[in-house]
Amino acid sequence: MILRDSVKILLIDDDEDDFIIIANYIKSIAGFNATVDWCSRYNEALDHMCEKNYDIYFTDYRLGAKTGIDLLKESLERGCEQPIVLLTGQGNYKVDLQAMELGAVDYLVKADLNSEKLERCIRYALERADTLKALKANERLYRGIFERSKDVIFITDDQLNIIEVNEAVNTLLGYTREQCEGTNVCDLITQAQHKKFLQQSLHTYGELHDWELILNDKTGDKKIVILNISKEPGADGKNYYQGIFHDITSLKKMEKANLKTEKMAVASRLVHTLAHEVRNPLNNINLSIEQIMEEEHDDGLLTYFNIIRRNSKRINDIISELLSSSNPVEIALKPNILQVVTDNTIAAAIDRLNLKNIKLQVDYPSETLNVLADKEKLTMALLNIVINAIEAMEEQKGMLSIRLMQKDAHAQLSIRDNGCGISEENLPRLFEPYFTQKRNGMGLGLALTLNILHAHNANVEVESEVGKGSTFNITFPLSGN
Repeated sequence: MILRDSVKILLIDDDEDDFIIIANYIKSIAGFNATVDWCSRYNEALDHMCEKNYDIYFTDYRLGAKTGIDLLKESLERGCEQPIVLLTGQGNYKVDLQAMELGAVDYLVKADLNSEKLERCIRYALERADTLKALKANERLYRGIFERSKDVIFITDDQLNIIEVNEAVNTLLGYTREQCEGTNVCDLITQAQHKKFLQQSLHTYGELHDWELILNDKTGDKKIVILNISKEPGADGKNYYQGIFHDITSLKKMEKANLKTEKMAVASRLVHTLAHEVRNPLNNINLSIEQIMEEEHDDGLLTYFNIIRRNSKRINDIISELLSSSNPVEIALKPNILQVVTDNTIAAAIDRLNLKNIKLQVDYPSETLNVLADKEKLTMALLNIVINAIEAMEEQKGMLSIRLMQKDAHAQLSIRDNGCGISEENLPRLFEPYFTQKRNGMGLGLALTLNILHAHNANVEVESEVGKGSTFNITFPLSGN
């Protein structure tokens, strides 16, 4: 049964008699309305094929100086999608095989032609053309989704080596598609336990859904992503994996910043309430002691009264410091060069570095990074971080690295040490008032530092590993001045 009521056919042959015979065979097919045209010139036929003027093409093998194989090859290279049937005067297995490999839908010997064979050939060719057309339409659809997706979509072999990946990998990780192809997915993952978990899960279950992990990008920065990956059977009988990396780095940073802001607000409310509730009875104690000291002149008792007064003053000073660390910092933002502020910070800490014989590595970009800042207060905040880094490192073994770089419309200052590091459970508490790992520390320095940085619209992230050191990454908006 023919799939179409009317079909346009072009017969390409330098022998008009052959055209007449074949055209008559086609027109004698029952219930089939066909328009059959003849073309004897190679270039004219090629133009028809490229312009898609016909539904199906029959081409003779011999076309003067060139062959039907040449026409088949050149037309397909130019994007001809219509079915092409190769005709020849006698059977030739090598020509048949070559034609099929190039994309011909059939190979017919002229001497064996009849209406029945041509009907079957045309029906098969048109059915195949419709199927291929639908497949190509679906391929274009899904290829468009693949290419335009903001998520990284990738396909790997059964060993997780990337076979294909979309352009989004350049946005997420900074690698080109060519650089990623052949790379193992596990090589992109930061933590060793995550690599092992991925391999074990895929080996056991063949899939993994909504798994949060950290990737390394080309510059060494960490990207937080959600991974979905599953095993699929391939056409060659081998399995492959298809997966998606969904970037949630910005979302996680926002969540962390919001949580930090919320914790600071709660701490501030608690501090103010505590200060009010403590200072009222403290004032009454001080007033009572002063009154007693005016009336009582016993030297033995005066010693105890002085102890009470000194400790009352210490309590009052602690409350004042706590209020200072939790209150919004009053700053005067002016255009400043971040390199100059960083140099001032290093100059203020240089004696400590020299005393502990700690090596210093400084890396600045060639371009000037301008920010709006209160020079003195920002220097104080950065100095607090640098001093903490120095104190965390061993004498003569320490290495302090200070690096400035530009990232889009922001400047990033990284302060890295190779000190004792901070445990994973303590890292979220780092900026909390009165949290400290120092023996004689009060835990207010970093709380005040965070307060100052927030007043500069700066964002701070801390990475740390026990025994290997810590890195403070501080991001400032560039002023453009």
